[in-house]
Amino acid sequence: MNTIPKHVAIIMDGNGRWGKLHGRSRSEGHYAGSKTMEELIDVSVGIGIEVLTLYAFSTENWKRPKEEVNYLMSLPVKFFNQKLPEFMKRNIKILISGDIENLPKGTRNVLVKAIEETSDNTGLIVNFAMNYSGRSEMVQAAAHIIQDVKENKISIDQLDEKTLENYLYTRTLPDPDIVIRTGGEKRISNFLMWQSSMSELCFVDELFPDFKKPLFIKALKGVYHRKQALNI
Repeated sequence: MNTIPKHVAIIMDGNGRWGKLHGRSRSEGHYAGSKTMEELIDVSVGIGIEVLTLYAFSTENWKRPKEEVNYLMSLPVKFFNQKLPEFMKRNIKILISGDIENLPKGTRNVLVKAIEETSDNTGLIVNFAMNYSGRSEMVQAAAHIIQDVKENKISIDQLDEKTLENYLYTRTLPDPDIVIRTGGEKRISNFLMWQSSMSELCFVDELFPDFKKPLFIKALKGVYHRKQALNI
């Protein structure tokens, strides 16, 4: 029996380094990464993955040079203005994990529009981790639980793993079966820390813009090498 993971999460690392390696700017590396991202969304639809979570911008990324941050904030606007009609036709649903309230207005508005317009779609869920921090997510969850206990919305006796999960950004999603990180680093960098506690971890050396379909499929097959080979 073929085993297709339900939820694949990807730390898209190495865009800036790819730009420098090819004699281009870091921003051009991020643009190249966005084209690879489009390809992996297509692949995920084709092989039947249900959820694809993409680590697009972490809270730590605000420390990067202002020019690079400004470009990263403009990229979702360009991306969704171009791709949203296609996502509607292909029944793709967009979700966002992260603190979007503190994003620039134009970026925030395009994300909210993508969420709202695709809310009734029932195909692949693409969940963008945007202005995301795993530690902050858990702190916010704890704060909301405390507030709800104070307001008698829940009892402290009800607190268990499932209750906490209901306060996370990903409360409507299954935990990732696989977390893939490109770019050669072997750490999860504050990404889905609760959700990935039982996930398979896959670290690849290729920089994200080079992580095209063949390498993506190879990574999936490599993780499931103990099971029957994936027919994809």
